[in-house]
Amino acid sequence: MTNGPMRRPPNGEHPERADVPLMPHATEYTGRYVVLLDQRETERGLDALRSSAGIASVERVRGTEAAGAAELLQRPDVSVLFDELGAAVVEVQPDQRHTLVTTAETEPTIIAAEPERMVYASVITEPQRTLTGFFPTYRSDEDEVDRHTRAELASSLGPAWDEQSATWGQQAIRANLSHLTGRGVKVAVLDTGVDTGHPDLAGCLELTASFVEGENVEDGHGHGTHCIGTVAGPAKPEHAPRYGVAGEAKILAGKVLGARGTGTDGQILAGMAWAVAHGARVISMSLGAQVRPGELFPQTYENVARRALQRGTVIVAAAGNESDRPGFVAPVGRPANCPSVLAVAALDKDLSTAFFSCGAINGQGGEVNLAAPGVGVFSAAPGGKYQSLRGTSMACPHAAGVLALIAQAAPEASGEGLRSRLLSGAYPLPQPAADVGAGLLQAP
Repeated sequence: MTNGPMRRPPNGEHPERADVPLMPHATEYTGRYVVLLDQRETERGLDALRSSAGIASVERVRGTEAAGAAELLQRPDVSVLFDELGAAVVEVQPDQRHTLVTTAETEPTIIAAEPERMVYASVITEPQRTLTGFFPTYRSDEDEVDRHTRAELASSLGPAWDEQSATWGQQAIRANLSHLTGRGVKVAVLDTGVDTGHPDLAGCLELTASFVEGENVEDGHGHGTHCIGTVAGPAKPEHAPRYGVAGEAKILAGKVLGARGTGTDGQILAGMAWAVAHGARVISMSLGAQVRPGELFPQTYENVARRALQRGTVIVAAAGNESDRPGFVAPVGRPANCPSVLAVAALDKDLSTAFFSCGAINGQGGEVNLAAPGVGVFSAAPGGKYQSLRGTSMACPHAAGVLALIAQAAPEASGEGLRSRLLSGAYPLPQPAADVGAGLLQAP
């Protein structure tokens, strides 16, 4: 694709497996509520809900034990409080939902009460393939670095990427030229799990946990394995070009979406609590749900992200795939639309905005923060294989990997410090900030 943004083919087929739903998901609710509490007086807020709305009995779960919440979240007789986050998923009878909401509005220790929603990673499949060295001869650009800035070189290469040694995404963000590796930095990837036996990824997995009842952490979908590969695939894979940004980062693989690519807000919150408790410097969430024009960002996710940021953890999320450019641009989805979550848009190989990538349609929090490669993104697949995907889900882990590089270079930086370094290092693009934010992601 050499001129302008890629278009969806007229027959509805996609030339590669794509993290793009053919039709947007309708908003789905579980019937439970997500309640954010003042962390200094969580019991007072819960008591108010018990006495007025008769919520189910509350089980307190600490982040290090959050994997045990998978079963609790399926029980209709239990509400779950994640202590470190000050957030609870509460069960309430249908005829008491209005009372719960009115109680939350009047009780000062309850910051927000929102219906729990379903969250998605929508993918159109194509056959996986094992690579055996079919890439064309690699053209090294090391000798050109002195004559170009990193991003200028990325732009000058345009669509003629030579991917013998490194994927176009690694070249575009300059990760293949960085001396940093993300060594020792913990990155949590909350997704569909991981192929724990993949030869490229086994060495980077520090901890795994499933928050999906009845499913272990193994990836029956493919989405999570691909995202983890983009974050921390090795610098020199045996059977593929380089496709990972931070090959020495330590991955916390949290399965929050099941084999069908769906999950709930409660599962996401459980994964976030687990990641923060285990010292993740970065949380990568290539997931979300669509929002309507004018819809406000979710208060629970925003406050949880803010609390995580204060503890030194930066959260990045996929901006969403519901657009059909140029005619229609959908608003950035949730939770990427939270002000304290970095929303990552997707770029084509010619560095134009991908046709599906959502934009800054809504107000505060609904902006795009930066853009990264999101089309033709090659990475790991279950079964020790590889595949190409597209979507803002593929752009997001590029940013998570670069944050790991920054955290390695600045281990004492605060969460806000990491965010600032990431955004200030982006290279401006000609597209509006509403589409690409600060610009093209760049590795330090």
